[in-house]
Amino acid sequence: MSDIRPHPTLPAAKALLAAANLPVADLTDGHCEHFFCWGSPAAPTGLVGLELFGDVALLRSLVVSSGARSSGVGSALVRHAEHYAYSRGVRTLFLLTTTAEGFFTRHGYSNAGRESAPPAIRSTREFAGICPASSAFMSKQLHRGH
Repeated sequence: MSDIRPHPTLPAAKALLAAANLPVADLTDGHCEHFFCWGSPAAPTGLVGLELFGDVALLRSLVVSSGARSSGVGSALVRHAEHYAYSRGVRTLFLLTTTAEGFFTRHGYSNAGRESAPPAIRSTREFAGICPASSAFMSKQLHRGH
């Protein structure tokens, strides 16, 4: 299963995220450099993004259209993002979620205290204000083979 492509278009990414009530206010064309989509970059059915900061990164904007859920697309996108991050020197991925804590737990992420967030992650707009304080803050150590 691999229909993953780099660099979705910004309008397509925003449309897919907005349809799932996920944040889009801070997204720019620059973000799309480290975003990946399932399907056409102009009309994706799935999306995941990364914000890279040396050996840490924020996994963000994982979304799968309602018609493609439970098909493995989300899992494939997360694995792809993990491989990509690891190949760029990232050793710890962090994320914030209000709705997918169980999904990420099944993929090896665990809850972390927000106070343990590295400064680079704290400085992201997602951490600093876009995602509510009630969001689960999770992390995963990456190893060869991700």
